[in-house]
Amino acid sequence: MVGAFPGAQVTKTRPAVVLSTEEYQRHRPDVVVGLITTQAPKPLAPTDCALRDWKQAELRAASYFRLFPVTLSQREVRLIGRLSDSDWELVRVCFKAGFGGE
Repeated sequence: MVGAFPGAQVTKTRPAVVLSTEEYQRHRPDVVVGLITTQAPKPLAPTDCALRDWKQAELRAASYFRLFPVTLSQREVRLIGRLSDSDWELVRVCFKAGFGGE
């Protein structure tokens, strides 16, 4: 999905990974997302990961997931692709590193 991320100085439209569940989204007007960037995090933190199958996800360039959670209105986002199962598992590991859980 793509959404407008608020930043320190400007709001930038960028790809993101939906972190909230369908159950959450059925009952709320927002969606919880984590950002995707083409800038390699230096150093790579436990809450960052390289997306191996970025082309399959219909991203334009090699990309990284960063656990920078933001809530956006569901009306303001649009689907552009899906992560592979293996990349989704990497995102889940990043999420657990940041928030715990199973």
